[in-house]
Amino acid sequence: QVQLVESGGGLVQAGGSLRLSCAASGIIFTINNMGWYRQAPGKQRELVAAVTKGGNTHYADSAKGRFTISRDNAKKTVSLQMNSLKPEDTAPYYCNANVLTLSFVQSAYWGQGTQVTVSS
Repeated sequence: QVQLVESGGGLVQAGGSLRLSCAASGIIFTINNMGWYRQAPGKQRELVAAVTKGGNTHYADSAKGRFTISRDNAKKTVSLQMNSLKPEDTAPYYCNANVLTLSFVQSAYWGQGTQVTVSS
């Protein structure tokens, strides 16, 4: 199986910064796209940022200019640096990875979520 373990969430004041990290482990042959999603109460889960295996990035409009996604293919990790945080960024954040396993089965995996709370 494949596991994604997130860390780095917490409580921060508006204007502050947090860095989220996610480490993948298990029967992994390769990881294609990796990304971060969030799901505020009463809302659908939304993509915040994604990065391809080759390093191309995509950001939600709400994250552009404030968040930076990065990955380390050798360590099988993805990080999200979040600056200038706003109260509306408050949500649990979920790591996502599109994994090709050693059995050559491709599936999307999710982490358990890490809470980000931004106070005004």
